[in-house]
Amino acid sequence: MKVQTLATARQKREFIDFPYWFYRSDPLWIPPLRSEQNKLFDIRKNAMLQHGDHVLFLATDRGKTVGRAAAFVDEGYNRHWGEKTGFFGSFESIDDSWIASELLQACEVWLQRQGMNRMRGPISFESQNWGVVIDDFCTPSRLMSPYNPPYYAALFERQGLHKVKDLEVFVGRTRDYPMPDRFFRHYRRIAAKYDLALRAIDMKNLLRDVRMIVDLSNRSLRNNWGYAPVSEAEAEGVARDLKMIVRPELVQIVEARGEPIGFCIALPDILQLLTGCNGRLFPKALYRLLFKQQTICVFRIWALGIVPEFQRKGIDTLLYLRLWEALKGIDAVVEANYILEDNYAMRDAVIKLGMTKVRTLRIYEKFLTPG
Repeated sequence: MKVQTLATARQKREFIDFPYWFYRSDPLWIPPLRSEQNKLFDIRKNAMLQHGDHVLFLATDRGKTVGRAAAFVDEGYNRHWGEKTGFFGSFESIDDSWIASELLQACEVWLQRQGMNRMRGPISFESQNWGVVIDDFCTPSRLMSPYNPPYYAALFERQGLHKVKDLEVFVGRTRDYPMPDRFFRHYRRIAAKYDLALRAIDMKNLLRDVRMIVDLSNRSLRNNWGYAPVSEAEAEGVARDLKMIVRPELVQIVEARGEPIGFCIALPDILQLLTGCNGRLFPKALYRLLFKQQTICVFRIWALGIVPEFQRKGIDTLLYLRLWEALKGIDAVVEANYILEDNYAMRDAVIKLGMTKVRTLRIYEKFLTPG
């Protein structure tokens, strides 16, 4: 068995293709589009890769791919927090401690050579795709969310990684929880008190509104654990990626006296439409994406932010309420993914909306000796 840094186009194809082989017999794993996975690891098309150096590792045994991992440095993150933290992600491995150990050690050594004094992960090159699932292994894979076998956490812990933060996933069903009248009274009271107005994202001015949301995100989340500044290039990439799948009524911007102060983004889980396509766009996936999106009944609350001066005033509840109202006509499953385990205000808000915790995603960390 050997672990090597990717050096050829063929090795990169094997790196990207490995999950399709690895999960081929898992009925709960829905293969993402291969074209999107190719973009994920292309520095020209994924602005996240432009934040610093990265490396991809492939583990092979007698010529057969048995695992993969990535390591990277986010210079913007380290400048923001004054740290020397490196990251690992895109981890997949058969159930073999030796293979996992060799992959993770390769990441450690590379990060040490970059001057990092800790390694944290798993964190993907895909926005808001953090952690490893440590419970609830009976839910199908979700849009831009981790999916893995139950043994990954044990592989990480055997390598000396320890928990640094848990991310919690809550789920609610719109028809199971009709909104109480007190929520609407609260809505009217808060809206009047702060002169608030909510509006959907303007698809005719999508890039403008996405830039506005990125600015709100950077202002509202800058003190959140794990935050890294979002760049203008990433904003443009988000606008391109969302254009095909976004539902305007599920992307809400809240304004106070005409000034934007917060936002909430819920995305339809388009993975539902990719079942049986094996990651191929043609012919079934394209047809479904073009004509069947209205059949989607699973949605992910992907991001929410309120600028600091308006936090803890109940405005997040207004945003949740607007989403609930937009989805009440269908039997929608709404997943809040993810919420920091110590973000008690947000946890309380979703619990009051009738949502229950269903899954835990864990971030691991290990201290390194630079050199």
